[in-house]
Amino acid sequence: MLGRIAAALVVVLALSSGVAGAVPDATATATPTPSEPSVGSANATLVAAYPNPVAHDDRGEFVAVRFERPTNTTGWTLTDGTTTAGLPNRTVEGTVAFATVPERARSGTDYRVAPLSGRLRLANGGDRLALSDGNDTVSTARYRSAPESEIREFGAGVWRPVGATDHDPIRTDGGAGTAFVLPDAPNQAVETLASADERIRLAGYTFTSERITAALLEAAAEGVGVSVLLDGAPVGGITDRQAGQLDQLAEGGVDVRLLSGPHLRYRHHHPKYAVVDDRALVLTENFKPAGTGGASSRGWGVVLEDASAADALASVHRADWTWRAATPWREYRRGRDFVDGEPALGSFGTRHEPKRIDVDSATVLVTPDNAGTALHSRIEAAEDRLLIQQVRIDSRENDLLRAALRAAERGVRVRIHLGGSWYVEEDNAALVAWLNRRAEREGWDLEAVVDDPDPDGYGKIHTKGVIVDDTAVVGSLNWVESATTENREVLVALESAGAADYYASVFRSDWSGGSRPIPGGLLAAAAVAGSGGLLALRRLEFVGREGTVTDWRW
Repeated sequence: MLGRIAAALVVVLALSSGVAGAVPDATATATPTPSEPSVGSANATLVAAYPNPVAHDDRGEFVAVRFERPTNTTGWTLTDGTTTAGLPNRTVEGTVAFATVPERARSGTDYRVAPLSGRLRLANGGDRLALSDGNDTVSTARYRSAPESEIREFGAGVWRPVGATDHDPIRTDGGAGTAFVLPDAPNQAVETLASADERIRLAGYTFTSERITAALLEAAAEGVGVSVLLDGAPVGGITDRQAGQLDQLAEGGVDVRLLSGPHLRYRHHHPKYAVVDDRALVLTENFKPAGTGGASSRGWGVVLEDASAADALASVHRADWTWRAATPWREYRRGRDFVDGEPALGSFGTRHEPKRIDVDSATVLVTPDNAGTALHSRIEAAEDRLLIQQVRIDSRENDLLRAALRAAERGVRVRIHLGGSWYVEEDNAALVAWLNRRAEREGWDLEAVVDDPDPDGYGKIHTKGVIVDDTAVVGSLNWVESATTENREVLVALESAGAADYYASVFRSDWSGGSRPIPGGLLAAAAVAGSGGLLALRRLEFVGREGTVTDWRW
């Protein structure tokens, strides 16, 4: 009877070890099956394994065990069914990583590392691990198909990159700020950077702006500490134009690093932000003429006069800057060739001036740590309006989109404005068609359109913006699954009626000034007719900007 009670307790402990809200993987368990556990046996749980390090011969592997109270591990063993290693003859408590090569394992974990005697070889293809106290099995766990340089967390049932951060959302007391949009305010970003007195911490995806290069060089020459952190493998490659700008920065004393190499912990470094003294600049746009330079893209930005928000961003920058994948530019560029890059040459007038705003509070969010969950929760709590402007949404099953549909079902007004660029047009049109059919069938106050930009206003939608009631969310997060789970993205949620109304007015202008509404009833008929009918309908509906959009409150 005591054995069954102890076994049940350990099952509870194992299940409680996961991330809040996560569903444990059925293949990753930590369920002990002792017959007569010795004292302390029910106290230990397998919590993680690192089977596939980058290092040759997988040196650096470890298995992490959590001990809820002090436990003497003399006579304890770990086995993968083929090889077995002994735990040290000592008393341990808390979570400990056990490794046969502890000096190599320390670079892959923040847990205390203790040595294993004997041999334990964790197979990259998968293994079943067992932790035993003498003859009693205390805890078991299983993993399959180990990705390189990722740790299996058994309780959560997920793989996480080695060195992955665990930032919490940082909520500040807010303060004053400036909301702006692009291409209307092409001087806002460069002027903010040029005003630095002490520090600039810039983080981006791509960088080709000559004006921003000049501002950073001037700041560095005046004694400002300037560091630039960029992605080392952007889609399409690094252009010769970007290489030229980074050469100038490095020669002028700016410390430039690119995230690259086998120790990458995120698929892409995709944020667009800068810390300027005690101010925070957060954008949806890249540091290049098409983005911050105002030569093409519709985007949103904000400058917060909020030291707490600036410090929160600086901590994210520091964590990514100091990670081993952050490679100095001169080292990165050695022996590399770069791709041709064409400059953006568009020119647009100012229709929406920057606006001073008061922010009740600002919350700094990052992926993959917290932003997906936080944004999902905000959408689930929407009561009045939900305005979404995105380059694309990857599927009908996107978690954020499903939350938006639930908001519409509750009676929230939902408007979704998607990009119309050639590389997303077809997919966006299909999704918009489905959304409008669904809204018509359910009687929801939801409309979706594909963008057809006014040529005098902007070139294309590149925004990643959301307005939820009186909160505006500005940042780099595209509504695709990989952005939420695999990329480094940075957003700021502005609890500010002034900010929300400002971006909503721009949204309304973009929607009415150039969009291609797709009536749900017509598309329903086209869907029945098959793909040929859908293409014919697109030709009918997508000519010009003459479609009528039903009036609705903003």
